[in-house]
This record gives sequence, C-alpha cells and structure tokens, in this order.
Amino acid sequence: MDTQRCREFAVLAQTCNYLQAADQLFISQSSLSKHIKALERELGVELFNRTTRRVQLTEQGRIFLPFARKLASTAHDAEVALADAADNERRIIDIGSIPIMVPYGITALLHGFERDHRNVRLRIAEGDADKLKGMLRARQLDLAFIREWDGSAHLDDGDEEFATAEFAKDRLAAVLPSGHPLAARQSVKLSELANDEFLLLPSGTVMDALIMDACATEGFVPEVRYRGTRAENIIDLVSRGMGVSLLMRTPATYLARTGVSIVDLERTIETKVMIYRLRDRELTPEARAFVDYATLSQGA
Repeated sequence: MDTQRCREFAVLAQTCNYLQAADQLFISQSSLSKHIKALERELGVELFNRTTRRVQLTEQGRIFLPFARKLASTAHDAEVALADAADNERRIIDIGSIPIMVPYGITALLHGFERDHRNVRLRIAEGDADKLKGMLRARQLDLAFIREWDGSAHLDDGDEEFATAEFAKDRLAAVLPSGHPLAARQSVKLSELANDEFLLLPSGTVMDALIMDACATEGFVPEVRYRGTRAENIIDLVSRGMGVSLLMRTPATYLARTGVSIVDLERTIETKVMIYRLRDRELTPEARAFVDYATLSQGA
C-alpha cells in the first residue's frame, strides 16, 4: 500500500476540502483526486461521500482513518531516520508564532517534534500577524502560526502569496467579573456589554480588528479603559472589577482565575490558528516534516 496516498487521505479527511488538502500537501487538486480514487480502488471501498464543495468520510473511511495515519506516521519516521543516518548535521527550521502558544499546544508541539527528530533544531520567533508575515516574506521564517478570521482578509491584500494549513479553531468570549449582572448567563449578546468599560489587547492587532468589527456590527464603539499585551494582566484586572474584556475562549479558559466568568457570545465569532508558508518558497524536507507532524497531531 502506498503510504504517501495514506498521508494524503489523512489530510483530506481532516480538511474535508480538496483545495485546502492539496495546498497543504503541495500537489494539485487533480493529482490528489486521482490518488484518492486509486487508493479506493486498491481497498475496494469508497472512503468519501463527495459533494460539489466538500467531502465527508464514509463509514469505511472512518474505519480506515486511524490505520492510514499510523502508516503515514511510520513511513515518515523511517524517512527521517534514514535521512538522519545519511547526514548527522543538525538542521534548523525557523518557526514564528503568535504570543499565545501554550493554550493551543504549540509549545508542546515544538518540544515533541524536537524530541522525535533529534537532528532538527527549532528556532522560534514570537510576534503579531503583521510581523510574522513580514518575516516570512523576508525569508527569515520557514513557517509561522498566525491567527486569522473571516473578516481579516481585507487587512492584507497580499495574503494570496501564502499557503496555509489549519492548526486550531477558537471563538471569541466575554470575560466578566464574577459579580457582573451577566456573569451567570450561558451566553450574552455583545450589545448587552455596550455600557461597560473594556480591557483589551493592543490596537492594530488581528484581535483588535476582530473586536472592533464585532462591536460595530452590534451598533456600538467600546469604551476602552485599558490596553495591554498580556492576557493574564487583563484577566486579573477583570477579576478585580476594573472592567470587562473580550478574549479568545481557549487562552481565557487556560488563564482564568477566581473572580472571573467566561461567557459565550450568542453570535459565534470564530478564528483559526493557521500554519503559514510562502507559496513560492519550496520547503525543506524538515519543514515539510514539521507541517505533517503538526497536522497529524491535531487529527489524532
């Protein structure tokens, strides 16, 4: 059985989208489609139910998926081991990331990759989306973990120069003092916070653009009392009754302390943490291995 086709199947099963999967695999959509059909012929089953825009796993596909992941992972490990035996020089991957790494498992992923790939060394840079994109363009980074949201496309008209692979999803939530009148609610309308004072992350960031856009949609401009770069400071101030905040649920939950309530918004506002690379820059085998490691770890 072709282990490369198993890897392609695992990626398509995760994305449920031929365009995204082909982009992540560095092949054309037509090639990916041919490979999946060849794998189905070899197995004698249909792995996907296909529609115009998306694909969904069949029952046989769901059964085969963990085996495909294991086969792809084992083949990859063998390739890395052989490459390491041929070249003992420690190779470097330059990786950028948004500052909030721990709650999304990025730091654990970096450590796990180095542990499993002894001849690779990761150099890590932290920054906001604009800084990381600039470093990718300048070829100072091979890859970068960057947050994006549906409304962010207009912020950077050059984003078509990047290819991306999804790493994590999250959604915006209200962070309220435990004594706030809405703190016990399961969800709130953002407009219900229009008269509160806000404690927010810095201006000019993806998070700031997202929040300002969300508030404008609800018909108000937030009264901002404090802006800071560290979410833990914001949460501490919220716990002391200094105001309310809007943060992504995953880091807010991770950093939560006594005295705060994290409440969902009635209108879901979603972001994704994506692995970015330049389309016109061929990745090294080590950088490709990292993307595979990251995406397969999320699907496991």
